[in-house]
Amino acid sequence: MREIQPIPEGMHTVTPHLICAGAAEAIEFYKKAFDALDIVRLPGPEGKLMHAMIRIGDSAVMLVDESPDWGMLGPKSLKGSPVTIHLNVQDADVVVARAVAAGAKVIMPVEERFWGGRYGVLEDPFGHHWSVATHVRDLSLKELQQAAEKAVAEGCPNAQPQDGKKL
Repeated sequence: MREIQPIPEGMHTVTPHLICAGAAEAIEFYKKAFDALDIVRLPGPEGKLMHAMIRIGDSAVMLVDESPDWGMLGPKSLKGSPVTIHLNVQDADVVVARAVAAGAKVIMPVEERFWGGRYGVLEDPFGHHWSVATHVRDLSLKELQQAAEKAVAEGCPNAQPQDGKKL
């Protein structure tokens, strides 16, 4: 008999679990936008998904339909989300263009950023935010600190400390 693994094979320690108004439609969007693979769908009452899982690259993402009776609301019902899901990809420009073609909205265009990545942020049609990045330059901690300080001096919102303290 096989030993039960506390973390199932193919899973990571942290896995996003998204609540969507229209989880099945969200899966179709993620397939088009991020080349997601449909792993499992467990339908519940009224055709809603009570659990689903997709794979984007080497990572699983779980989804469920909104269920207000259970306190499960997606970002559109909540008028936004403080969470951004980060995707590391081979080519951020290509992935963002594909996601926009599938219906995403650009929040921050892909540009080379001070930390050594091409980086942009999208909002998907279901209200979830996705940062998309390609690592293009290695920086030492000292170089990163200098680049961050320069970005702050130039007014970069990604480099502004929220408490007013020096980086």
